[in-house]
Amino acid sequence: MDNRQSMAAGVVSRVQWRDGARSDGTRTLAGECPVAIVVNGSTLAVMLATPADLADFATGFLVTEGIVDTAAGEVEVVAHASGIEARLWLDDERAARLADRRRAMTGPTGCGLCGIESLDAASRAPRRVTGTGPRPTPGEIVAVMAGLGTAQPLGQATRAVHGAALWRREAPLLVREDVGRHNALDKLAGAVVRAGTGTGDAMLLLTSRVSLEMVQKAAMLGVTVVVAVSAPTRLAVETAEAAGLTLVAVARADGFEVFSHPGRIAWDD
Repeated sequence: MDNRQSMAAGVVSRVQWRDGARSDGTRTLAGECPVAIVVNGSTLAVMLATPADLADFATGFLVTEGIVDTAAGEVEVVAHASGIEARLWLDDERAARLADRRRAMTGPTGCGLCGIESLDAASRAPRRVTGTGPRPTPGEIVAVMAGLGTAQPLGQATRAVHGAALWRREAPLLVREDVGRHNALDKLAGAVVRAGTGTGDAMLLLTSRVSLEMVQKAAMLGVTVVVAVSAPTRLAVETAEAAGLTLVAVARADGFEVFSHPGRIAWDD
């Protein structure tokens, strides 16, 4: 199965009313189906997701949830009539860590906390990030966000998915897409970990708003600068401050706003 292409999008018939006239035609829509992450033969989580890059998705979910910090081996993607399983196997040490963080999560698309077993788990202290990071200039931030849309093929085709991308100077953007913003970020995290590349010199780009769990996941990925199109929540800002994370949001063609740790922006350049 080609995880990047299979069922990621499909064409449907539709009737359109535009400018006072009716016409028949088609539209490309984003795919969405239940995806189960199965670890050591037991289902860890079931989420609605775009069925592409599922090996990245499963690995990234374990990384951003603090269960593993390196690639967990091969991921077997198995399609069923009712959905898709992404199967992984962990060694005893990682399995024990998983037992400490067990989640049973069946929720709607984009839900970041479905199945969390306690309030303490939902508001856990974020991982602390350190380092200066890539020190982007304001011009670089505006330019890279302006070009993010053209780096999202599924987004351009459907206008219905979120994107998460990793930016490094003089390197192509690494982009992952999904109908769920958390899923897109998990896919990106998995792609980074499976490729064995670090994030200390990279900047994370998001096409969505920034909520608590997006900041928590970004901190687990180890990035120091996050840039988002939409505004953050107040709790996201407080969490970014506590994590040592530079949070840039409301990034548009005319500028952006920095909500935490502005010292990593190369203002004078």
